[in-house]
Amino acid sequence: MPTPKVFESEYRFCLILWKHEPVSSARLAGLCREELGWSRTTTYTVIKRLSDRGVVKNENAVVTSLISKEEIQVAQMDEMMEKTFEGSLPAFLAAFARRQSLSAEELEEIRRIIEK
Repeated sequence: MPTPKVFESEYRFCLILWKHEPVSSARLAGLCREELGWSRTTTYTVIKRLSDRGVVKNENAVVTSLISKEEIQVAQMDEMMEKTFEGSLPAFLAAFARRQSLSAEELEEIRRIIEK
């Protein structure tokens, strides 16, 4: 089953959820007000939308994630690579390397990851 699409504002919501879960919907609404400037109704709308798409679960007014941060990040990277780089990992890496100043340690870490 593919990872559901999570939009930018929903991702920012998920960052808060992952940090505090399991969390009551009331507490989550307070955290979203503090960190995102959202109203309570906006938070509840996002909870409902993400719940309908299978990203979060809201049971007995306690919200938990059903999809991990890593799963969403991978899905977003896959979508971006497909749309922008026609699915080519080498093209993505070449573009990334041209725009970033990588330290020797970072380059070595990338080499280790590739060799795995």
